[in-house]
Amino acid sequence: MSKRVILEACVNTPAGLAAAIAGGADRIELCSALALQGLTPAPSLMAIAAEAEIPIYPMLRPRHGDFVYDDRDLDALFRDIDAVRDAGLAGVVIGANLASGELDVEALSMLVAHAEGLGVTLHRAFDLVPDQAAALESAIDLGFERILTSGGAHNALAGAERIAALVAQADGRIAILAGGGVNPANVAELVARTGVTEVHGSFSGPMTMGVAGGHDGLAYKLGFVPDGLRDTHEATVAAVVKVLAGL
Repeated sequence: MSKRVILEACVNTPAGLAAAIAGGADRIELCSALALQGLTPAPSLMAIAAEAEIPIYPMLRPRHGDFVYDDRDLDALFRDIDAVRDAGLAGVVIGANLASGELDVEALSMLVAHAEGLGVTLHRAFDLVPDQAAALESAIDLGFERILTSGGAHNALAGAERIAALVAQADGRIAILAGGGVNPANVAELVARTGVTEVHGSFSGPMTMGVAGGHDGLAYKLGFVPDGLRDTHEATVAAVVKVLAGL
């Protein structure tokens, strides 16, 4: 490919942030609670991330569940945007749907306006819309930089055909960031099939910090250490970076 593919790593811990940066990520989506598909990160994590030399985009999601937001949710999002700005970070990752699944253009317009001066990514609320072609045009009109999407499929490779159509439709007017199940084994095929120049993933491995005492310890028995705890893995990030460098 003539244009280098950007790697965005999604992280939710200080250790994961350090691993992603050491592995060579180009940009960070910062969040908490990846097990819930990501929530707004804590101010402390944003402060730590502000020391990084690559762009940091916190995901702003005030609660788990869908992206149909009422006035209380929107108030939280406005305050979170202010916190991102105060932390000196590069941008925000936001999204909102109507009950029909369509983008909530009114809410998003207010959020984008409130984020003036920050970069804005539309997250996978986009994957819930009934008409992605129409939603892409709305995202452009709203002023988003990029759309994170799996093409509406369970993972990006399964949605590759739809992602490729979005890249063609976008025609450079907005970036399409392919995410969902991206790993060292499939990232080259994903890029080849879609033409994306940005990819996204958590690139995780088994978590080694925060599991003292193992799964036989009291922390496990009381529910503080769930099965399958994972965190961003430096070697996995580096492996994806190596693949992308060879394209």
